[in-house]
Amino acid sequence: MNRRHFLKSSAAAGLILATGPAVHAVQPGKKYATALIGSGWWGMNILREALASGECRLVAICDCDPNQMDKAAGQLEKLTRDVPKRYLDYRELLAKERPEIVINATPDHWHALITIDAVKAGAHVYVEKPISHTIREGRAMVNATRAADRVVQVGTHRRVSPHNISGREFLRSGKAGKIGMVRAFVHYGGGPGEPTPDSDPPAGMDWNLWCGPAPFRPFNKQIHPRGFRNFLDYANGQLGDWGIHWLDQILWCMDEKYPRRVSSTGGRFIKRDNTDHPDTQVVHYQFESFTALWEHRYYAANHAEKHNVGAYFYGTAGTFHMGWLDGWTFYPADGGTPIHEEPRLNKPDDQNIKELWANFLACIKSGRRPVCDIEIGHRSTTMALLGMLSYKLGRSVQWDGEKEVIVGDEKANELLSRPYRSPWIYPQA
Repeated sequence: MNRRHFLKSSAAAGLILATGPAVHAVQPGKKYATALIGSGWWGMNILREALASGECRLVAICDCDPNQMDKAAGQLEKLTRDVPKRYLDYRELLAKERPEIVINATPDHWHALITIDAVKAGAHVYVEKPISHTIREGRAMVNATRAADRVVQVGTHRRVSPHNISGREFLRSGKAGKIGMVRAFVHYGGGPGEPTPDSDPPAGMDWNLWCGPAPFRPFNKQIHPRGFRNFLDYANGQLGDWGIHWLDQILWCMDEKYPRRVSSTGGRFIKRDNTDHPDTQVVHYQFESFTALWEHRYYAANHAEKHNVGAYFYGTAGTFHMGWLDGWTFYPADGGTPIHEEPRLNKPDDQNIKELWANFLACIKSGRRPVCDIEIGHRSTTMALLGMLSYKLGRSVQWDGEKEVIVGDEKANELLSRPYRSPWIYPQA
């Protein structure tokens, strides 16, 4: 059974609710001076949508690795007549170009400083998830955004994906019954891997600047490009990568802001490469009225269940799976015919950046807060980071979400931030 009319109507209504009514620009035909910081694979996905909107002109791109910029320039020749200036250091870009919009698609350990400096320089920012490497960086980002009165959109684009919107409406309508448990997961498989020796960085790359405020370690091809999330100095593993998307869905669908208690177990049971992230992890999140779980592994791809990524919402009327490439499906508790909604995703890489960028521009014009506002991104990132914090401590923590402190645990509170490498200064909230 496929109730497409109801589902499509719900999705459309959700998108209208997310973006609000149309707002007329103060300057008709205006194109925002836009800069891309972090010119790799995902940064270019975002920039493509910015250029496709017809409301952005590219003034600059920035990357510590000029080889990445060379690749980006090859793509840009087919996308725009704009000839952006190139920078290795984002600080020089902000000072010289004064962009109105900054796309922050850097590795996670750079998200906080670049976003804060950009809003202080007057730019609106589209920052990739997770917003920060540590929790207090995230709070500093929120406070800086509010102080500068800028719009900061976070790249949790599933909040504007049509099937996620209609799926949330289905859950919120009570058709799945009362939800007592949610299980979010990624089981994509993989294997042990092999160690890769350290080497010189690519020609022309400023590796010291790439490491920035994080600990310096020798260059390794498993870190750059695209491997940094598997190294805990620069990111937070699978939980900080895939996890934030599905933890964000839990907060959104269940209308929650934060859990009360968090406990994580896991380890490196399979991996034998240079990385140091947990290849197996389970996190338990206790909320007031339900329990949530996160689980991932980097081996044994899941062919035993119907889905290998997403979140199961277990309700009294049945089980609801919020997915990605497979849309969403509700399995009635009485064994009746499942209800299904197909996804509507954009290429490349099956995402909905286009819709999120449209919301971003609308909010810049109106002054409204975007659908994935920095405060929302901070909460979802915090949920992931609390899981990693518990994993590192080896014990559960009680979270006071209003004060953003761990109750009665001084050692745990020390992990809410970390020392920055000189001369970088940790942002103060």
